[in-house]
Amino acid sequence: MPDPAPIIVWFRTDLRLADNPALTAAAQASADTGAAVIPLYILEEETGGTAGTSPAGTSTWPLGGAQRWWLHGSLERLGTCCARHGSPLLLRRGEPGAVLDALIAETGAGCVLWNRRYTPAGTARDAAIKQGLKARGIDARSFNAALLAEPWTVRNKSGGSFKVFTPFWRHVSSTLNPPLPTRAPATLKAPQTAPAGDRLADWGLLPTRPDWAAGLRRRWVPGETAALSHLAEFLDGPVGAYATERDRPDRAGTSALSPYLAFGEIGPRQIWHAARHAADARPELAAGIEAFLREVGWREFQYHLLHHAPDLPDRPLDSRFTGFAWRDDPAGLRAWQRGRTGYPIVDAGMRQLWETGWMHNRVRMIVASFLIKDLLLPWQEGERWFWDTLVDADLAQNAGNWQWVAGCGADAAPFFRVFNPVLQGEKFDPAGDYVRRYVPELGRLPARWIHQPWAAPAEVLRQAGVRLGDSYPRPILDHGAARERALALYKELKEGVGAGPDAH
Repeated sequence: MPDPAPIIVWFRTDLRLADNPALTAAAQASADTGAAVIPLYILEEETGGTAGTSPAGTSTWPLGGAQRWWLHGSLERLGTCCARHGSPLLLRRGEPGAVLDALIAETGAGCVLWNRRYTPAGTARDAAIKQGLKARGIDARSFNAALLAEPWTVRNKSGGSFKVFTPFWRHVSSTLNPPLPTRAPATLKAPQTAPAGDRLADWGLLPTRPDWAAGLRRRWVPGETAALSHLAEFLDGPVGAYATERDRPDRAGTSALSPYLAFGEIGPRQIWHAARHAADARPELAAGIEAFLREVGWREFQYHLLHHAPDLPDRPLDSRFTGFAWRDDPAGLRAWQRGRTGYPIVDAGMRQLWETGWMHNRVRMIVASFLIKDLLLPWQEGERWFWDTLVDADLAQNAGNWQWVAGCGADAAPFFRVFNPVLQGEKFDPAGDYVRRYVPELGRLPARWIHQPWAAPAEVLRQAGVRLGDSYPRPILDHGAARERALALYKELKEGVGAGPDAH
């Protein structure tokens, strides 16, 4: 009697074994029928294929450099885990439809399972692939591993989509009952003959000339094990002060789970239930946990927006901003990217990003405000830079958050809310520890002057070894004048209706 047809589990942004519905379904079917399980990861390319392709005009965002570095580490660890559980991870590259077609032909697989992704291009491609597979008699099924509530399941009282976060999260959190996360399968049955695959090292995901990833290696360990460890450590202590400490970049007050979520090394159901369990066990943590879960809710909201506005990464939700008079300033953009604006909190954030592939959320807002409102450069420039440099780059979060700061997105901060980089630094990095870490040339400045070194007396600068315009740049613009310039343009956009300054 021939062996049952193998089952392909197609990994994408779900690089974990626990709470992985597609893998769980495959393992159960394997236990019931004796079918082999083939874990597969495809490094996607646009080359055509018979199982389906994204429709013309659907924009795609190739992995940025920092994402590629993280993906290498994550696949390395996932491969080790799959092999330990019995069936090695198969690596192939190409257009997914064509790769799946070839693998089905080679192995006789009769079933392909995967977890859904929610980007416009990914959704379109997956639908076409599923349709093509089913038309050929292949069992093709998809599952939810990435969200607490899938976008099309959440409707407001009128049956439409939400445009404001607070009612969205009030509705979702009050009706939410996510299933308990599942354990990793005990074993995975391998096929008798393993299909040939690529070597991870041959994909060239790691930077070499130059190797700019030393800071990433010092800061991060990708993979499911590290993700679960981060969550446990966060819930064991820092979460209690999260509501007040999460805005302090000089302190380790956040979970640092965003890259693990972006690659699916941990899922929101795991976070939700672990957090709720911690709150039940230690009621004193409740306020911090509610604030933390609200941030998980913000992630859900961004995917809700992207689903209902698929051009979110490219075009402002508020169409009035389509013709906004953005400036063209390559020198200013370059200074911002390099952390050489002369505003220490901005420069510290941009250098943290370059060194570690990550930036504290409060500082993300500060640097975004500076790019958009001080430099008057389009938010898409920042979106593209973050996409290439963030290890946690996520299409929905990146687009939605940049539009939020720009004032042109859903539930957006008003455009006239212009962050003052000096006041923000003094409020959220009062001793200057964050700036000293990432802008070491200012390390000897007293806290009184570290967020505005240009205002320090000459003797203070001399004693601190700071030479403005030499060891550290002078400000590339005057914030007060830049703010007034931005407000004037915004007034034109609004035609003088409803706009008022916010000193923040």
